[in-house]
Amino acid sequence: MDKIQQVVIDTFTDHFGEAPALLVRAPGRVNLIGEHTDYNDGFVLPLAINRTVWIALRPREDDRVRVYLMDFQQEVDFSLDQLEKGPSNPLEYIKGMAWALESAGLNLKAWEGVLKSDVPIGAGLSSSAALEMATARAFHAVSGFVWNKAQIAKLGQKTENQWIGVKSGIMDQMISVSGQAGYALLIDCRSLETELVPLPTDTAVVILDTSTRRGLVGGAYNERRAQCEEAARFFRVKALRDVNLDQLEAHMDQLEPLTRRRARHVVSENERTLAARDAMKANDPSKLGRLMNDSHDSLRDDFEVSTDALNAIVECARGHWACYGARMTGAGFGGCAVALVKANGATDFAQQVAECYRTATGHTAQIYITSAAEGASTV
Repeated sequence: MDKIQQVVIDTFTDHFGEAPALLVRAPGRVNLIGEHTDYNDGFVLPLAINRTVWIALRPREDDRVRVYLMDFQQEVDFSLDQLEKGPSNPLEYIKGMAWALESAGLNLKAWEGVLKSDVPIGAGLSSSAALEMATARAFHAVSGFVWNKAQIAKLGQKTENQWIGVKSGIMDQMISVSGQAGYALLIDCRSLETELVPLPTDTAVVILDTSTRRGLVGGAYNERRAQCEEAARFFRVKALRDVNLDQLEAHMDQLEPLTRRRARHVVSENERTLAARDAMKANDPSKLGRLMNDSHDSLRDDFEVSTDALNAIVECARGHWACYGARMTGAGFGGCAVALVKANGATDFAQQVAECYRTATGHTAQIYITSAAEGASTV
């Protein structure tokens, strides 16, 4: 049994005086490649990780949802009949998910429970989507509505966009709800079609947390999205997914320099992501690693969402003998990088990169050797 799973069960029993009736979970994610492509209707290639939001719960007969948040040592509650936005905090993701589910015409029943997560907050590992999908699983467990993965993912995105105020794409919720052990998931963010893609044999995925944090709301993320939309308008297409590199090159001189760089990243990243899918199906970790390296360089130079800390940890990773490739992952401005490494060198890689990064920056990295996990489920 997962360590946190047992802690949540025990805490529920202490808090409510009996064992939980239900137990649900949803994982965080790391994106191998395909960054800032999701809100451009493009392609992404994430995997669900073995870091998870757990909720132990039981149904209630009234309209109140009551949750003890172990990580904040705080109990929160709200009425399903009076959903109103409040100050930004973890409760808003739970409340916002209830609002989104109800807005889709789903009849919700109330529950009470205990929630704990080991998905680092603000690290670019999608702690918010994991919380949303675990919440959706909790409501599903007590309410019994049809569990449609694509619909639930869209409602999680709606929570982010309209309740929280972050104009995020669909990737995070889609992988949290649809992940499968041993596989990454190619997601077409326009059609929501998915393709399971096997990880190369004898490789490990390593998450490199710089221990620096960023905030998405009210800043550069929404600015980047607006710049991409401006480029799409120039090409008279719905999204940059509909532009290829040849078209972009032909009109480079007509684009404002900043918009040009933003568009070049998105268009080239879509092509890299599809190439990465093909490399994985061909069991070619060397090619996948090169594509990951190119992705980071594009995010650093053209999309300008990397940081000194992210660049430093990527350089440390690339300098290790076991590393095929490394790149920042997530929205950027802090958080994590991801590396593909030889499985037999993963432990040495983690130790050496941590030392290299500490020497380069003075920061202490948190490094996780991870595996591809199952998506949101009732246990």
